This record gives sequence, C-alpha cells and structure tokens, in this order.
Amino acid sequence: MNKKKVLIVATLAGLMATTAAVEASGFLQKVQGFLRSDVTVTVDGENTQMKPVFIDGKAYLPAKSEAAALGYDVFYNAKEKRLELKSKEVVEQPGEQDLIRMQGIIEDVTTGTDGSTRITVLGRGGSNWMVLSIDKDTVLTDSNGKALDPKALKPGQDIQEAQYGPIVAMSYPGQSHAAKVIVGTDHLVKDAVIQSVKKTDDGWQVMINNSVNGESATAVVLNAGKETQVVDQERQPLEFSKLTAGMKVRAYYGPIMTKSLPPISPLFYLVADTSASATLSPEAVAEFQTLSWNKLTDDQKSHLKSKKEEAEVTLTSATDSGILASTDEQKKALADLKAKGGNIVVVSYKTDQDELIGPLSLGFDSESKTFIGYGIRK
Repeated sequence: MNKKKVLIVATLAGLMATTAAVEASGFLQKVQGFLRSDVTVTVDGENTQMKPVFIDGKAYLPAKSEAAALGYDVFYNAKEKRLELKSKEVVEQPGEQDLIRMQGIIEDVTTGTDGSTRITVLGRGGSNWMVLSIDKDTVLTDSNGKALDPKALKPGQDIQEAQYGPIVAMSYPGQSHAAKVIVGTDHLVKDAVIQSVKKTDDGWQVMINNSVNGESATAVVLNAGKETQVVDQERQPLEFSKLTAGMKVRAYYGPIMTKSLPPISPLFYLVADTSASATLSPEAVAEFQTLSWNKLTDDQKSHLKSKKEEAEVTLTSATDSGILASTDEQKKALADLKAKGGNIVVVSYKTDQDELIGPLSLGFDSESKTFIGYGIRK
C-alpha cells in the first residue's frame, strides 16, 4: 500500500494559546512560533521525532517539500485532522489488499470456455502452482508497464508478479481470476532426458539431451544455482541429488547461451518426471545391453538363453538393486551410490541354470556406466 498517514495530535488549550510575530527585513522574514511538548506526530501509526511549529494557531510541518521529493502528494483530511501522503504513481484499487501475489513462469496457455485466457503458472513458495484466468478486467502489462495482448502469452515467459483472488478454487493446481499480471523475460523451454548430473562449487550442473546417449549437437549444459527451482511431476520440491540419468524433464532456461558445444545456459526451473525414472530410452537400453554383453565370459555366455538384444534392462535404486560388489573399488562405488540415493542399471539374462540359481544379472552405475557387480543368485 503506497499511502502514508501523518497524524498531528494536540490539546485544544495548546492550540488556542499559540501566538506568533512576524518581522520583515529586506527579502527575509523572521517568524516566531511555539514548539509544544504536548504535540506528537506519527507516520503510519509510528511515533516520529517531527515537531511542528504553531504560528497563529496553525501547525506547520515540512511535509509538502518532503513529500514532493519522495513522489507523494499531500492531502489534508479536515474531519479527522490528518495529513495524508499518497503516491503520485500508484493508485490503490478497492480490495487490492486482499489479493494474493505470486511469481513464477508460464507452463501452459489455453482458452477457457468463456473466452478468457488461462495460464498455468509454476511459482515459488506456498503458491507454487496456479491456473489464472485473464480477461478484460485483468491488468496485463510487461515489465515496463506497457499493456499486453493475452494472445502474446506463451510458455516460458517469466511472471514478475501475478495478483489474484481473493477467491481461489480448492483444487490442485489452484484456480483463480487474475487481477494483475506483469510479464518479464522469455525463457527457452526444452523437453529432454537427463544425460548427467554433477555437483559443482557454485551449485549443480545438469546436461540434458534428446536421449541418454544423444549427440553433443543436441545437448545443453544447464548451470543451476540458489535461484533454481526443481520440482517433480506433482510440482512438489525435489532435491538435485534425486535427479538421475534417463529421467525425463522439462527445462526452463536461458535465453542467454554460450556458443560452445554443447552450449551452456542458466537454469531457472526444472520439472522432473520421477514416475518415469524407471524407464530408459531405447538408445540407453541398447548401450547397457552392449556393455553387459562385453563383460560376460565365454563360460557365462554358454549358459545363456537370452540373446544380447533380449536382455532385460531396468533402472532401480542402488539400495534395492540386489547387486553384490566383489572388489574394494566396486564396494566403495556401491556404498557411494547408496549414500547419495543413486541408481543402478540392472541387465538380466535368462540362463539354463535359472531353476537352480536364478537369472544372471549385471549392475552398472546409471551415470558413469561403471560395472558395479553381479546380482545375487540363489
């Protein structure tokens, strides 16, 4: 609210007893007044050190000049004996104090049955996912205050501020009418698969591509910092450590990108589909089938009933993988994966010994593709 109230409180006796004398000397005037201890001045209910001077029964404050310098107009409320400072630029709308505010990014733009424009906004904090209806009553502008046509709205646009409510439908995402929307920067949007995730000195770095083993020409390296928001498919907060190779994501990044190959860009929002994390791309499946086949000995291959391309490939958590490491190096790698909640790709073959000891399984680090060990057999 851009309105300040200056209250001047004095006793009636104090006001009636005030006198002043004025002398003229050239272009200067000497004015005498009375400074009373029984007068207090408050701004927005807070006491101040301001002391008005009473001259001819009138209280004087430097409010006009001070207000002008700060971009305010001064108004006197005779009934309540109050000076009010109001912003010259901002006009408070009725009920504005009841509106809810959020910041975020546009995920989707659709047209409602009533002809209004509906935007799905991924935000921060408590209001992290909202569907806002924009119509003729909505004040829609860019960051410079220029009016925008709702047809110009698109996914990836930054919402500097959205004011909505006070009525909100009890759904998820919530739904409400937007009173005001300020649109900022256009970000790039990419549906992709995570190739790798690593911790850096400044945060996290996520490489995304069209597939797990896609060419570098289609890859993008995204640098994430404290401002980056990561959520799952339910738009609930997700830790970076839970991101794994093969996970499907939608990234909101840029628009600034380096000219390197692959290009590097800042990441603002990342929506990860954790429900699909147990599914690898066809290219990734083929890659792990080849890795495991090359790891098998001739004796192991002699017992196989599955061909290389028939091997079952699954992505599972290191804790639940059932993989047993043998060397010290493998044991350390497995322990590290379990500690950070990492995943293991398990490649399983049917053998002529399944009835006795079960299928033959090999485990690989989902990110580094390092061989971890064999599955426990009966």
